[in-house]
Amino acid sequence: MPAIRAVLFDLDGTLYDRDAAMSAVAHDQFAVFRDRLQHVEETRFAGRLLDLDDHGYARRTDLYQRLAIELGLDETLAADLESSFRNSYMRRCEVADDTWTTLRALRSAGQKLGVITNGPTNWQMAKLEALGMADVFDVVLVSETEGVSKPDPRIFARALERIGVAADMAMFVGDHPEIDVAGARDAGLVPVWKRVPYWTLTLDDVLVVDRLSEILPITR
Repeated sequence: MPAIRAVLFDLDGTLYDRDAAMSAVAHDQFAVFRDRLQHVEETRFAGRLLDLDDHGYARRTDLYQRLAIELGLDETLAADLESSFRNSYMRRCEVADDTWTTLRALRSAGQKLGVITNGPTNWQMAKLEALGMADVFDVVLVSETEGVSKPDPRIFARALERIGVAADMAMFVGDHPEIDVAGARDAGLVPVWKRVPYWTLTLDDVLVVDRLSEILPITR
C-alpha cells in the first residue's frame, strides 16, 4: 500500500458520537416538556425518539410528528419539539479527546485532512462550527452542495481532486458499512470502519477501529 498522504472522515457518528448527542437532547426535551408529555415516561420518550431517528438516517422533516402519533401526543407539541431540537442539538455535540489527539497528530505529520458528509449544507457546516472544527480541514464536501451523495464515487473523487492526492494514497474513515466503507473502497480509497454497535460490516480486508487514534500507525 502506498504511503497515506490524506485522511478523510465522515462527520456524524465518526468525528463525534451522534447517538450520545441525541440522547442528551431527548433528556433535555423531556425536562422542558414534561408537563405536556402527560403519561409518557422519559425512558419511553427517549427510546422511541432514538429508534425513530435511526442514527440520523430517518427523514428529519416528520420525525417528531411520527413520535407524537406513536405516543398519543398533541400535534402542536411535535412542532415545539422540532424547534427545540434545532435550537439545542448543536450544544450537545461533543468531540472526544481521542479525536482531537488524532487530528492534531495527522496534521503534525503533514497529512491533508477532509470531511465528506451527506446532508443539508447549512446544518452540516453549523455542526462543524459547533464542534470547533470549522478551520480544521483542508476540504469539506457536503452532499447538498455537491449534488451527489456518498456512496457515489464522484463525491470521493472531487475531494481527492481538491486536495491533490491520488485515491490509493488517501484513507476514508466512516461508521456506515455501505455508505462510508463500501463507498470509499469502490472509489479506490483505503477504507476504515469506525465500529459502531448498531451496524455490521460484511466486507473483508477492511481495517476496523474503535477509536480514531488507531489509524495513526497506518498513516505514518
